[in-house]
Amino acid sequence: MQIENFKIFADLVETKSFSKSAKLNGITQSAVSQQARAMERHFKTLLIDRSQKQFQLTREGQQVYDSAKEMLHNYDKLLSELQELKKVISGTIRISTIYSIGLHELPPYIKKFLVDFPSVNVRVEYRRSNLVYEDILHNSVDFGLVAFPVKTRQIEMLPFRADRLVLITHPNHALANKTEIDLKDLTGQKFIGFDPDIPTRKAVDIILRENKLEIEPVMEFDNIETVKRAVEIDHGIAIVPYATVMQETKQGSLAAIQFKGKDFTRPLAILHRKGRVLTPAMRKFIETLGLDLS
Repeated sequence: MQIENFKIFADLVETKSFSKSAKLNGITQSAVSQQARAMERHFKTLLIDRSQKQFQLTREGQQVYDSAKEMLHNYDKLLSELQELKKVISGTIRISTIYSIGLHELPPYIKKFLVDFPSVNVRVEYRRSNLVYEDILHNSVDFGLVAFPVKTRQIEMLPFRADRLVLITHPNHALANKTEIDLKDLTGQKFIGFDPDIPTRKAVDIILRENKLEIEPVMEFDNIETVKRAVEIDHGIAIVPYATVMQETKQGSLAAIQFKGKDFTRPLAILHRKGRVLTPAMRKFIETLGLDLS
C-alpha cells in the first residue's frame, strides 16, 4: 500500500463521492473504485457497505479510515518538519473564498505574499459561502475565507477583519448628498439585496427587522458585483461592505453613505480544517494576513 492509496480512500470517505474523490486526486472515478477494491483485496475484508443506497463504511472500513487519517497526519507533519529544517517556503496553497473577499479584500495580501515567497503557488476559487465550508470539510482546499463565520466542530476559525456596512446609491439619487442616514430613511425606497441564503443578506435582514423596517427587495443577486451594477444604473439602493465599493466611490459611479449613530459591521474569518498540518508556506500566508497562530 502506498500513502496515496490511503489518501484517496480517506477523501472518498469524507466526500462520500467517488467523483469528488477522483477530482481531488486528479484521477478518474473508475480509478477511485479500483483503488477501493484493491484495498479490500489487500486487507481481505469489505471496507464499503455496497448494500446501502448511501455511501457507508463497514466496521472494518471505519477502522482503516481512522488509521489512514492518523498515517496521513503523521506523513504531512513529517513533510512540514523537513521543510522547516531546510528553511524551504514552497508548494501550493489552495484557497476557497466568497466573491466579495476574493475580489476586494484578498488581492493586496496575495500580492505581498507572492513577492515575499515567489516559490509558492496560490490558487483561488470563488465560491458561495456554504460551498467554502464544504471545500474545507472535504479537504479540497487549505483555507477558506467567509463573512459572518459559523462555528463548526471540524473547522478552525481565525478572525480576520471586520468590514463596515454602508448604504450605496446612484450619485444622483435623492439620498446621495447625505453624509449620514437614518435607517428609517430607507422606507419606501427600492431595495436591492443579496440572495436570501447569503450571510450578508441574513445580517441585513436582522438589522432591518430589529429596527422594525419591512423592506422587500425589488431585485436579488448572488454576488456583490451584480448588486453594484444594479445600483449604478439607478435600479435601487443597497447595503454592502464599504471595502467592496471603495473604487466606485472614488470614480464617482456610486455614492456611499454611513448610518447615523450605528456601526454595522461584517466580520470576516479564515478557516481551515481542525487537526490540519500547516506547512511553512501556509503559516507564512496566515502571518501575511496579520494573524497570529501562537
